[in-house]
Amino acid sequence: MAELDQLEVEVVYARADRQIAIRLRVPQGTTVATVIECSGVAREVPDGDLTRAPVGIFGRVVSPDTQVRDGDRVEIYRPLVADPKQARRERAGGGGARLRLGPRRPTEPKETDGFPP
Repeated sequence: MAELDQLEVEVVYARADRQIAIRLRVPQGTTVATVIECSGVAREVPDGDLTRAPVGIFGRVVSPDTQVRDGDRVEIYRPLVADPKQARRERAGGGGARLRLGPRRPTEPKETDGFPP
């Protein structure tokens, strides 16, 4: 258990090739932004700029000025490289035809060789 004035938190960032997880102790009242800065995780990120990256605690998006609590996992989210819906369509092999559900619309009878159907 953490000391009374210290909190134990974890900062995580998932790169394409590996996950980075850093545990550290911070004073009570520390914000998410300060925890990320103290962790040094920015050195592990390709462009090193995490100031505009969305952040969260245990999968819930929070603002960078949110105070952390003992045991929190601060998560830094990467931008999506593809639209998830479009990627799913491509994996399903679909660009065009979609399954149509429901009753068929009546069609106009076609005349063939001058005779009614």
